[in-house]
Amino acid sequence: MMHSKHREKLFSLFDEGQNGVVFIQGSDILYRNETDYEYPFRQESNFWYLTGVNEPECALILDLKTEDYHLFVPKRDAQYAVWHGYVKSLDSYHEQYSPDHLHYGNEILTVMNEIKPEKVYCLNEADAELIEDLNRGFEADVEALQDALTYCRVLKTDEELEYMRKSAQVNNLAHTEVMKAIKPGMYEYEMKALFTKIQYENGLQQDAYNGIFASGKNGAILHYVENTSQIKDGDLFLLDAGHEYKGYASDITRTYPANGKFTSLQAGVYDGVLEALNSCIEKVEPGIKMEDLHLHAARTIMQGLKEADLVKGSVDDMMENDIFALFFPHGLGHFLGLDTHDVGGYPKGVERIDRPGIQYLRARRDLQPGMVITIEPGCYFVPALLIPAIEDDTQSKFLNADKLTKMFEFGGIRIEDDIVVTDDGYENLTDVPKERADIEKIIGA
Repeated sequence: MMHSKHREKLFSLFDEGQNGVVFIQGSDILYRNETDYEYPFRQESNFWYLTGVNEPECALILDLKTEDYHLFVPKRDAQYAVWHGYVKSLDSYHEQYSPDHLHYGNEILTVMNEIKPEKVYCLNEADAELIEDLNRGFEADVEALQDALTYCRVLKTDEELEYMRKSAQVNNLAHTEVMKAIKPGMYEYEMKALFTKIQYENGLQQDAYNGIFASGKNGAILHYVENTSQIKDGDLFLLDAGHEYKGYASDITRTYPANGKFTSLQAGVYDGVLEALNSCIEKVEPGIKMEDLHLHAARTIMQGLKEADLVKGSVDDMMENDIFALFFPHGLGHFLGLDTHDVGGYPKGVERIDRPGIQYLRARRDLQPGMVITIEPGCYFVPALLIPAIEDDTQSKFLNADKLTKMFEFGGIRIEDDIVVTDDGYENLTDVPKERADIEKIIGA
């Protein structure tokens, strides 16, 4: 079982035979505005990683000395059955999740007193406070466990990679179907509805994050989630969305003309971003640094903007003066797994680079086999960034202001693939058309 292997991996990081336990609480049901309206349940990712338990109000204890796994589940009453239809027995929990020991949630203190751990490793302050509230002299540690689980999760097992391939397969289909269906006059939320329909038809009911379905100038809003605008003829449409398969995320972005035909200006900017994406992917191999990939993408995008006559001067000088950050303000990519922005981007002791643009890079470390990353270069025309730059004596000399001010309605272009780092290079999980000729053929069909 995959989750038992994950527990074994975690156990191996602690001193053998030490008198300590790991304690983690799973997620509870969340309610809207103190009503009985329940938000869709999504298990805490570390708890899921170690147990595979997709039930609310559960907890675990891992005994580091014996390597026993204790699962704690809620004790339900008849009223729960009235509203929710079924109360699981302990035997049902045991059959489904196979813990070494199964208990009701009110027995945590009893088990702790039986084990008598010298240290309790917790995931966060909330778990530590619960342990301290038990008032039995237990010492809680909230640092070591987070570091250990990050180490475990950042390197994907073969089973995890199979789940991510399945997630990518369905998401590839959903993205392609939206591309086929889009027409000027439709609304962004119609594209979202179709995307969600394809996911549900293929068994993926949990979105990995708030999807972005952005037309026209909305494409320059990095985390646009309103998805309410009508798509106009001539608009670019930026779709950044994905759903989970058994907890594992897919994160894909494509940008294309709603009417099926790139203008010459759209094509020029698009080709620069696509070249940045493709050339970065080709550079992926063990040992490559994420910040080096980011700066390569930034340089490629600036070269494309120069060829489109939107910027001027030496690309070297533009890079030295951080002009790229005006057009590419976010990081190149991030780790992907049980969370869309998955753990492991910054190992202990590694700080963010204090430089415009690259300061928001979500991963700064050498890549290793088993890591899964996104590569998502983008180019945006954001008035809030460009207007001050045009008025700045240092930055303005690199900008063709007259042409750039006409780009404020353009929006942005982002293209994103999901990449597995392998022993000899990479595996691309994404198979959604991204070449201009292929996109125009699909939309224009």
